[in-house]
Amino acid sequence: MRYDIAIVGSGPAGLAASINAKIRNKNIIVFGNNNASTKLTKAPSIDNYLGFENLSGVELKDKFMSHIKSMGIEITEKRVNNIYSMGDYFTLISGGDMYEATTVVMATGVEYGKMLKGEEEYLGKGVGYCATCDGALYRNKKVAIIGSNHEGEEDANFLREIASEVYYIPTYKMINKLDDEIKIIEDRPVEIKGDNLANKLVLKNQELEVDGIFIIKDSVSPKYMVPGLEVEGPHIKCDKDMKTSIAGLYVAGDCAGKPYQYLKSAGQGQIAVSSAISYLDKKRIKN
Repeated sequence: MRYDIAIVGSGPAGLAASINAKIRNKNIIVFGNNNASTKLTKAPSIDNYLGFENLSGVELKDKFMSHIKSMGIEITEKRVNNIYSMGDYFTLISGGDMYEATTVVMATGVEYGKMLKGEEEYLGKGVGYCATCDGALYRNKKVAIIGSNHEGEEDANFLREIASEVYYIPTYKMINKLDDEIKIIEDRPVEIKGDNLANKLVLKNQELEVDGIFIIKDSVSPKYMVPGLEVEGPHIKCDKDMKTSIAGLYVAGDCAGKPYQYLKSAGQGQIAVSSAISYLDKKRIKN
């Protein structure tokens, strides 16, 4: 199935985009999670969202989810690792699954964490962000996974079926759901080293000789997710209509730039979808 619009992100920007796309009878898929966004749910009080007073982040999230549920919108709880422009449509990669959409709205938030020393240098050269995408390259080899969330545990279990040895380095308080043969290392990653390819993970108290390293993050910088996408620092470059440097790809929310406010994000989600619909209409007339 090729969707009209793929929306990547389930915060205020992504959900506002999904509502307006649904009103316009577009065939959509929304990637994210049923908690909307971690940033939203952690907010103790929200006082500047027009029409809602003295709400906590969880209460506002519940209103968002009630709204989309009433409209029959479902969230696909998968992480999109890569988005490729194929000319007339986009291919979205999530683990071992592929999706197609004529347009895309990116509402992925902002990459807050710093990159590990050596991470950018060896990205694609022994360092990756998607174990289910690239795991086959490490059959019968040693791999390390640096996990910042529970999805890292799923990737580690997947790799255990392929690799000869798997090291798991959690950077969060984990609930152990790992295969017994996976070696859990409670230590802080410091640097990635190698020759032509990454082959060593330096931790604070030890070093691991490995053939590959996967870094599982809450969010990945858009310039690594979408080849050819123009960025400005941590933000995706766009115009007032939320158009990016790639035709058919639109942006909304924190990843489009400051200020980081929920109401602004929701408004941008609506603009992004309106622009995507105009793009779809023009393509239909042209064809």
